[in-house]
Amino acid sequence: MFRGKKYQDSAKLIDNTKLYDPSEALDLVVKTAKAKFDETIEVHIRLGVDSRHADQQVRGAVVLPNGTGKTKKVLVFAKGDKAAEAEAAGADFVGAEDLVAKIQGENWFGFDVVVATPDMMGVVGRLGKVLGPKGLMPNPKAGTVTMDVTKAIEELKAGKIEYRLDKTNIIHCPLGKASFGAEKLQENYSTLYDAVLKAKPAAAKGQYMKSIIVTSTMGPGIKINPAKA
Repeated sequence: MFRGKKYQDSAKLIDNTKLYDPSEALDLVVKTAKAKFDETIEVHIRLGVDSRHADQQVRGAVVLPNGTGKTKKVLVFAKGDKAAEAEAAGADFVGAEDLVAKIQGENWFGFDVVVATPDMMGVVGRLGKVLGPKGLMPNPKAGTVTMDVTKAIEELKAGKIEYRLDKTNIIHCPLGKASFGAEKLQENYSTLYDAVLKAKPAAAKGQYMKSIIVTSTMGPGIKINPAKA
């Protein structure tokens, strides 16, 4: 596979046989983000669990102290007072059956995250087949099924992210932008690491944190020592 000159130059800075401390890895990932745009820094955490078993699921949400560098567009399913509360709290879209019709009829996905009050989940359930595969279905564990819509919206706007296992037992999350600098990215990384560690299922056996890699949008992956926060 051919790689561009910037990628090749970045790759020379990294020792692929080494497991870096988080601070060193995040310092390197900023240096290797050489694209003309502000690259997103991502982390990929492989866990020693089997996501096929319900008692080994790892899922939750955490507010990154420095945000993600992207303001999320929040859609809220609510009625009456809760709809008014959601609008006041800064939700980008608020509605009920009308939004279901728009998503189903127009294949509209002009939002990044969905919040719903518990009484609306029967309505939202109709969208399971379209929201589910995109990871957009509201979930109590992620704090997106709640009566406290103000808190949910404020946290999402402040940089709350959801982490969840994919089919290969890996969690993929944004840590922020290259412009944040290593220190802010380290704070975000430590917060996410601690949250995933606390979410360790009782049924998980052996090494829990198997491997951790950080990378920028266009840059090479950098291995982090999974035993260090």
